[in-house]
Amino acid sequence: MTGVDPVLTAFAAEVGPDGPVTVAGGRTRWDRGGAVDPSARVLTAPSGVVEHQPDEMIVRVRAGTTVAELTSVLAAAGQRCALPDRGGSVGGAIAVGENHLEVLGRGTLRASVLQVRYVSAEGRVITGGGPTVKNVSGFDLPRLMTGALGTLGLLAEVILRADPIPAVSLWLEADAVDPVTVHAAVLRPSCVLWDGERVRVLLEGHAPDVAEQRDRLARLATFVDCDGPFPLPPHRWSLTPAEALDVGRSSDGSIVSVSVGTAWRTMAQPPRPVSSPVRGISERLKHNFDPTGRLNPGRCVWT
Repeated sequence: MTGVDPVLTAFAAEVGPDGPVTVAGGRTRWDRGGAVDPSARVLTAPSGVVEHQPDEMIVRVRAGTTVAELTSVLAAAGQRCALPDRGGSVGGAIAVGENHLEVLGRGTLRASVLQVRYVSAEGRVITGGGPTVKNVSGFDLPRLMTGALGTLGLLAEVILRADPIPAVSLWLEADAVDPVTVHAAVLRPSCVLWDGERVRVLLEGHAPDVAEQRDRLARLATFVDCDGPFPLPPHRWSLTPAEALDVGRSSDGSIVSVSVGTAWRTMAQPPRPVSSPVRGISERLKHNFDPTGRLNPGRCVWT
């Protein structure tokens, strides 16, 4: 794993050390953070699941691989990961940093990225992180690259943490029940959604545990089986948990992920103000990683 990988070396050579450049995956979130300067060369990251170690619950996968392909490989071994499948690539999903709808059960995407190998602004392959936390020291590059929109480095390959697919997954729905109370009533719901009137909750685990959690919910309201989550509006908003609940109370068709601070709405989220210290730190990071601004020019993480 630490040796020279000719596939990644070839990708680095394609990126090179000069000129504006960007990497396109499935383009499902292509405009996130602003439009890329049209002068940038558009490249494709290498693809393929390189290695899956089910016993260690880790997978090494190249950034151009579709999330659907990775999901299929993991499912064959009874496992899954934290990446949301919206038709895009692994690298694109990590660059955007969007958590799975079932983040309460699967964990955050940032925590699941154990190692990144990316091409720097100088055209070199850089490795950060490792397959086990105890073997890693220094700057936490995987967490930094997650959600950076490819502005600090172009993702080539990652190691992700996987987890077992639960024996039972059960979606339930109830009317006129407080979503915060629902979240608190069960031990570890994988997802709690609220549309301002109804609550849908995903229970996962072994059959006896799921049955016990269902009994707890039955003390709050009449919950019935349902097919899955609510249909989600097109625009995802990042909010505090309290702000998200306020959105849910608006009853305008928005869907709220309870305790997570995420809402889906029919309109795009307006830009949020960024404090001067945060802006300053972000600009210094960008300059240190990409002094000439050649990586994904036009994109900004706070846009």
